[in-house]
Amino acid sequence: MDGENRIILNVGGIRYETYKATLKKIPATRLSRLTEALANYDPVLNEYFFDRHPGVFAQVLNYYRTGKLHYPTNVCGPLFEEELEFWGLDSNQVEPCCWSTYSIHRDTQATLAILDKLDIDADRPTEEEIARKFGYEEDFLAGRLSCWQRIKPRIWSLFDEPYSSLGAKVVAVMSVFFICVSVLSFALKTHPDMRVASVRNVSVSLANGSWAWTLDKQRTDPHQAFFYVELACNAWFTFELAVRSVVSPNLVQFVKSPVNVIDAVATLSFYTDSLLHNSLDQRLDKSDIVEFFSIIRILRLFKLTRHSPGLKILIHTFKASAKELTLLVFFLVLGIVVFASLIYYAEKLQANPHNDFKSIPEGLWWAIVTMTTVGYGDMAPKTYVGMFVGALCALAGVLTIALPVPVIVSNFSMFYSHTQARSKLPKKRRRVLPVEQPRPKRGDCTAVNRRMGAIKHHQHPATLKDAKLGTVNGVNMLGLALQGPSIPGLTLPAPSAPIGIAFTAAPESEGSSSTGLALISSRGSVAPAPLQPRAATIGTANLLLPLQPCLLAATAEEMQRMRGPIAAQPSSVINGEMESSVNPASTD
Repeated sequence: MDGENRIILNVGGIRYETYKATLKKIPATRLSRLTEALANYDPVLNEYFFDRHPGVFAQVLNYYRTGKLHYPTNVCGPLFEEELEFWGLDSNQVEPCCWSTYSIHRDTQATLAILDKLDIDADRPTEEEIARKFGYEEDFLAGRLSCWQRIKPRIWSLFDEPYSSLGAKVVAVMSVFFICVSVLSFALKTHPDMRVASVRNVSVSLANGSWAWTLDKQRTDPHQAFFYVELACNAWFTFELAVRSVVSPNLVQFVKSPVNVIDAVATLSFYTDSLLHNSLDQRLDKSDIVEFFSIIRILRLFKLTRHSPGLKILIHTFKASAKELTLLVFFLVLGIVVFASLIYYAEKLQANPHNDFKSIPEGLWWAIVTMTTVGYGDMAPKTYVGMFVGALCALAGVLTIALPVPVIVSNFSMFYSHTQARSKLPKKRRRVLPVEQPRPKRGDCTAVNRRMGAIKHHQHPATLKDAKLGTVNGVNMLGLALQGPSIPGLTLPAPSAPIGIAFTAAPESEGSSSTGLALISSRGSVAPAPLQPRAATIGTANLLLPLQPCLLAATAEEMQRMRGPIAAQPSSVINGEMESSVNPASTD
């Protein structure tokens, strides 16, 4: 009874044995619906075969036994999820002790998805992918590409993909050069030695009542050479921006890009500054206000992110660490307000003629400087209570800033390590084609009929009355002789003679008796049958149920009772058919 309740599962060549009731613990799964009618059931070995990962299945079977799903550390996370999906289980049922290890692959997949969007060390796209990107895939497939459609992607890659070709690298070097020169010029023109005094003639009244002209040096302007340097740089930026906007695959996405917006505004500010600088009235002195807005040109440094993978990684590190940065700012603001209020009232508890904290807003500046451990020294507590509050403020600032920083560093390290790993991967990897398991045809019921016939023959032994050539009760006796195991006394006839089937009695030895089958030709000769081993039971469902000698299912006592009547009655072959009478009472 215990053997009937057990079930054998062969997973990846490793056999597992458990009780059927164990697989019923989790309903609506693949293992809870196992039946012998499935194609992967082998009746010879009495087992179910699954070509899946055996290591993961060990944890799956343990989940059925204990109700706890653990994650094997020697298996990749996506493979574990794929196996659980095949067995019909939910991956969210992983135990808390294994969840942190199991969920690492999800963070890795999110990181790889971001790197795919950055196109860092990506493979060069094919012509079909380029055509799809620029929106003329149909013309490419039809072979109707115009000259402009062929040149447009090349120009785009020349200005927007620095590592696509040697010409693109030259353009990238020129762009970086002009960016550096523009930023350097913007910084140097503010130096006093690089500026020229702006002289203006002013009429003044003398003591004797007469008027005279004098020079007034109210302001200084940058040297004239800086104007021509910035003119050359902005001419390149204008040309580059115009070309990239014309050959852009998607103009809307191009306009929405923050780097392109910064480039356009910085270039426009130069021309606006040049036009307004000479038109404004010098007495209003508004040219300094216009020059202040030209500080946006310094933002051109963000254009370097298009040429530097490290800067791209840094920007996306801050995006990935947005929650940690928000938490840092929140605790800093909270600490600044609390310690600014404490230091204001602490300094008033004792007589302090040199009190630097006249109000709480002034204490906010001291709290910021102290919590960030800068300490300018322009404001300092003078009382003992104030010093104690200052010490607490410094300690709280160190702890507040130090907690989120490792998370940000870890994110940057993760992005950078994955980028380096992707750069070392082979560009071309071997492609593995998916192979579908062969399925039996809908009208092919041979395996089912054969199995039902084997069950009937096992319950009721067959007779040979009115049997046709080579077939007894739906069993191909000739195929049984050719493919089945070696049976004593089973022989084959000559190919040119009619064939009949009869029982033959083998000689007895040491008191034991045996009965076999023989194929007898019309000439009366018995030819030996060359037996061959049966093929392996693999492939379709038709081969999963091999031919079995169902006629030999009778016991030794029944065969002993059958041998007498069979040997007494003659066998005749008429038109290739054999008529053999067997006493029904003897086969009961």
